Amino acid sequence: MDKTTHFGFKDVATDDKQKLVRGVFDSVSNKYDLMNDVLSFGAHRLWKSYTTKSSNVKAGDTVLDIAGGTGDLAIEFKKITGKNGQVVLSDINSSMLEEGRKNLINNGIFGVDFVQSNAELLPFKSDSFDCVSIAFGLRNVTNKDLALKEMFRVLKPGGSLLILEFSKTDSELLKKLYDFYSFNVMPKLGELIADDEDSYRYLAESIRKHPDQEKLKDMVLDAGFSFCEYHNLSGGIVALHKCIK
Repeated sequence: MDKTTHFGFKDVATDDKQKLVRGVFDSVSNKYDLMNDVLSFGAHRLWKSYTTKSSNVKAGDTVLDIAGGTGDLAIEFKKITGKNGQVVLSDINSSMLEEGRKNLINNGIFGVDFVQSNAELLPFKSDSFDCVSIAFGLRNVTNKDLALKEMFRVLKPGGSLLILEFSKTDSELLKKLYDFYSFNVMPKLGELIADDEDSYRYLAESIRKHPDQEKLKDMVLDAGFSFCEYHNLSGGIVALHKCIK
C-alpha cells in the first residue's frame, strides 16, 4: 500500500487515515441523521429507499450493511427479510453503531446484529450473504480495492452488492451550484447545527476525491464481480452501483 493517501484534500500517512475518519464520525454521530436531512433537504431518504427497493432482497435472505451507521438501510432490509432472515449492520465506529442501535429501537426494529468491523477485513465467512450494501461509506475507506474484494468474498455466488455514493454530475451548471453549496454552505451548517465545521468540510472534500461512476465500475469488475451497472440519481450527484457475483 502507498505510504500516503488523501484525507479530503490533504495528504496524510496511510496508517493515519482510519483514525482521522473515526474522529470525524465520532464528532458528528449524534447529529448525523439531522444533518443528513438538512444538507440533502431529505433527499438521502429517497436515495436509500431506491437502493433497498432495487436490491431484489426477499424474505429469509441474509444481508450485510457495511458502514451502516445509524441504520437507515438496515431498518428497511429487516422489514423485507423478516424473522427468518438475517441483517447485519457493521460499522468501524462504535459511536455510529450506538446511534444505530438507538434508531432501530425507536423504529421498533429488533433482531438485527451489530458488528464493529473494518470494511477492508470483514470478520465473516466467505459466501455468507445474499446481499451486501454500503451507503455513503466507501469514499471514507482507505483501501477501496481491498474492501471491494472483501465484499466479493463474503457474498454468495449470485449475490448482489449495492454501492450508494456521491458521484460526479455531467451538468456544468449543477456542478457549479453543488460546489458552491458544498464548500460554502455545508461547513457553515455543520458549525451551526453540529458545532463542527471541519468535519463537514472534510466530507465535502472526500466526495471530490471519490472515483467517478465509470472508474468505480472498473474497480468493482477488477475485484471479481461479473456484472456492474450504475444508475445516476439527482443528476449524477449520487449514483447507485448494482453489482453481481
